[in-house]
Amino acid sequence: MAAQSTLRPSPTDRFSELFDRFYERLTARLDKSQRRSPLSKRTTQLIATLALSLTLISSGYGGYRLYRRRKTERDLGRKLVRRNSALLSKDGSRTIYVPYKDRTTGVTIHPTKNTTFDAHRRLFLNPPREARMEDGVPPANIRPGLNMAFLYQFGALMRIMIPRVSSKESGLLLTHAVFLLLRTYLSLVVARMDGEIVRDLVAGKGRAFLLGIGKWLSIGAISSYTNSMIKFLQSKISIAFRTRLTRYIHDLYLNNSLAYYKLHNLDGGVGHGADQFITQDLTLFCDSAASLYSSLGKPLVDLVTFNFQLYQSLGPLALSALLINYFATATLLRKLSPPFGKMKAVEGRKEGEFRAMHARLIANAEEVAFYAGGPTEHTLLDQGFRELRKWMESIYRIKVGYNMLEDFVLKYSWSAFGYLITSIPVFLPTLGSRTESSNTLSAPALKSKVSTASAELVEHSDRSGGRMKQFITNKRLMLSLADAGGRMMYSIKDLSELAGYTSRVYTLISTLHRVHANAYYPPRGSYPDLFSLADVQGTLHKGFDGVRLENVPVVAPSLYPTGGEELIDNLSFVVGPGDHLLITGPNGAGKSAVSRIVAGLWPTYRGLTSRPRTAGQDGIMFLPQRPYLSPGTLRDQVIYPHTEADMQAAGRRESELQAVLEQAKLGYIPEREGGWDTRKMWKDVLSGGEKQRMGIARLLYHEPRYAFVDEGTSAVSSDVEGLLYETAKGKGITLITISTRASLKRYHSYTLTLGLGEEANEYEFLRIGTASEKDSVEKELQELRERLSQVEQWKERRKEIEEELGKVWIAGGEEEAVEVEEEANLDAPSR
Repeated sequence: MAAQSTLRPSPTDRFSELFDRFYERLTARLDKSQRRSPLSKRTTQLIATLALSLTLISSGYGGYRLYRRRKTERDLGRKLVRRNSALLSKDGSRTIYVPYKDRTTGVTIHPTKNTTFDAHRRLFLNPPREARMEDGVPPANIRPGLNMAFLYQFGALMRIMIPRVSSKESGLLLTHAVFLLLRTYLSLVVARMDGEIVRDLVAGKGRAFLLGIGKWLSIGAISSYTNSMIKFLQSKISIAFRTRLTRYIHDLYLNNSLAYYKLHNLDGGVGHGADQFITQDLTLFCDSAASLYSSLGKPLVDLVTFNFQLYQSLGPLALSALLINYFATATLLRKLSPPFGKMKAVEGRKEGEFRAMHARLIANAEEVAFYAGGPTEHTLLDQGFRELRKWMESIYRIKVGYNMLEDFVLKYSWSAFGYLITSIPVFLPTLGSRTESSNTLSAPALKSKVSTASAELVEHSDRSGGRMKQFITNKRLMLSLADAGGRMMYSIKDLSELAGYTSRVYTLISTLHRVHANAYYPPRGSYPDLFSLADVQGTLHKGFDGVRLENVPVVAPSLYPTGGEELIDNLSFVVGPGDHLLITGPNGAGKSAVSRIVAGLWPTYRGLTSRPRTAGQDGIMFLPQRPYLSPGTLRDQVIYPHTEADMQAAGRRESELQAVLEQAKLGYIPEREGGWDTRKMWKDVLSGGEKQRMGIARLLYHEPRYAFVDEGTSAVSSDVEGLLYETAKGKGITLITISTRASLKRYHSYTLTLGLGEEANEYEFLRIGTASEKDSVEKELQELRERLSQVEQWKERRKEIEEELGKVWIAGGEEEAVEVEEEANLDAPSR
């Protein structure tokens, strides 16, 4: 909802209004005194001029203040749009400014409260037994369709889309319902007018015929406006539903529980990723739900209204036949309807897989290009599209037969049945309506009063015109009734497709709730797998001045409910202020896993993990292996994850950012790239070393007490690397570095070596400079000396091998070539 400024009358405007009232009273009194004294006229003119001047000045000043206020809001909006920032309120809401025509408009986004998540958690994690869902996620053996699970899922999503009766969505639905009822009423009016126009045309009443045409055009204009408003309101309802669901999902997806990471790397409940669910499936669900309101509500109202009108016109026999026809048609189509819900759900999943393949290629385009892997990727993409195409073609083949049956039953069979129903008053007048019967009985009375031939002719003409009008009206009602019934029957297929979209969206939200609440339980009647998400017994403690692990197994987790693989058994160490730690070891030993456990990305399955409470300043910060550069300005790259609003709230200035870049040896970047407000694809602009130094610049900007640096300087030269480490240590940052470079020991106090022992699941924690650490260094040096002493022997052996190879080539090269040629000639006939 756009945030609009509330304009109140300024004190100057109020003063101007009061002065005008005072001036009117003063002028009235002066007019009375003008008759007594000749000087009163000059006094009146002087006071009038003075009052007019003061009024203009005060009004102009009030308008100027209004202009200045609007100009300030407009300039602020342009500034925030340019700098990719927003305004933060005390209640947690954010006001973002988006471009709109030649100006900007503010949109206020209120976050979803935790109490709302707690209230909705039971809807998605504790469904009733009738829904046949465990842990809120529909099992694979329940196909999406018209069942109790669909009704429960749709009801749970409606609680999000329409949170309260006084919401905007309720008003849109109510307005939409009013226009739907208006269209039904206009359909009745058009049916009557159609009969009247045909009656006047057959009777030759030109004036009445032209008047009917005029009424028809008038009703047509109103009907056109009604139809346009129905489509417009349906689109508004769809976008309103999507806005509610998208913001709700984003609040669950991007919160402190790290659901955006755990959803794909630990839970796995949504497959390849949530992007397909949020972007495409959510849109299709909202469009289908919005259209369902009109495709079911409007035909239902039409059926009730038109059936009542036909009952008044055709009698109870026709109504009974119509009801039997509805029931038989619905039963037939329900029995022969394919599982469209399941097919739509599978189609959405295959669309997501195909989209993920393209996203993977885009993310790894450089690596694929270096390997010249274009043909291989081409084959994989063609294979993925082939599977999607086969599934869609199978759906289309199934739809061919069903559409033939549906069209024949709903269009042609119902039309023929409608003609039979409308002919009842003509061929069977005794079974028709009471109106027709009364007309038949009143004929003798009319003949007794009017006995002339002309009166009989008029009577016959009136009765023929009445029958014509009644037939045309009933025919129009039957056509409208057939259209309403057809839309009701078509909606069975729409409901099946909606069930598929509902299942996908419900699965996403229930999985997000499971991640948010950490609600992982073992299957009923069984024990959880070892080191699975249902087997987490450790504790992550936030609020410790340092980094501490006590008897924590380092486990590479698997997707729920499978258990993970243990890398290190019961790791224990403590890092306090100033205790710089270097974590080393072979590849796959679990070095990066330690940072993931401390950050909370991976669970603490056993033991205790302690870390500072906050992230960033005076807390802890993590620099991952792959540098991440966000979309936005150059300023955003330095202060990430802060925004410009956070930077201003902290009292930081751009001069400090320039100093930080100088310390990170990137002081030339702002001038080279065009300033702090420059927007580029920074991951393509900066080199590998510049990306890593930008990560160090973020570290120096936030100034945390502790920092994990995972191969953060591997692409930086050793001399610059030393300067960066000394600068970080000079700011009081305790470094925990993950690297295989032995040269980094000089900047640290302790070493943690992983991957020792026969099974590579042991570790060693030593202080650099101690006797044991020196012994290990001496041992390593001794091994290197022994290898160097064998260099001469290796050189001699290399010469001997080269000589032997040379003799074989000179002596036997030609003979071997002849033998190869003869073997090729012998093999040729057999091929």
